[in-house]
Amino acid sequence: MTERSADPFAGLPGHPMMWILIGSELLVFGAALIAFSGARIADPAGFAAAQNHLDRLTGLINVLVLVTSGLFAALAVNATRHGSIRAARLHLALAGLLGLAFLGFKGVEYSRDLSAGFTIESGTFFTLYYLITGFHALHVVLGLLILAIVAARPTILAVETGAAFWHMVDLIWILVFPIIYLVR
Repeated sequence: MTERSADPFAGLPGHPMMWILIGSELLVFGAALIAFSGARIADPAGFAAAQNHLDRLTGLINVLVLVTSGLFAALAVNATRHGSIRAARLHLALAGLLGLAFLGFKGVEYSRDLSAGFTIESGTFFTLYYLITGFHALHVVLGLLILAIVAARPTILAVETGAAFWHMVDLIWILVFPIIYLVR
């Protein structure tokens, strides 16, 4: 008979408290996406019409930007594990630059939406769109701060913890993009 670890976080990279935060954030975003899906069921024609005004290409580019950024975060973890602090910092910087690119693309997209008259008060679709994507953008900003702090002191625990948060940010966008931009 094998003995099981009493620590449910044993084997997860990074600090256990980050995993509690990640779990809670996934629940919040999950609830928001379920609410969005429920609202779409209640008004399929209104949601389809509103969704036609979104820029799917920019949304897809942002998927690619964040996934690539996540790759650099993973490379930073690997570099730290191999004792290459300089490479870890470089990879964290590249992950951060791509995070900034995400925010830039999102800002351009918001600007286009707002210029076309689509505000948070333009119906349920746009209310939920701005709330969910705006909340995600705030997480990107928080993730950028975490990556910068981690780059200043890149211990293996710090880099793994920061990368775990950053991967949550890209995972959420991978879920948000199809639900808001593609699913009809």
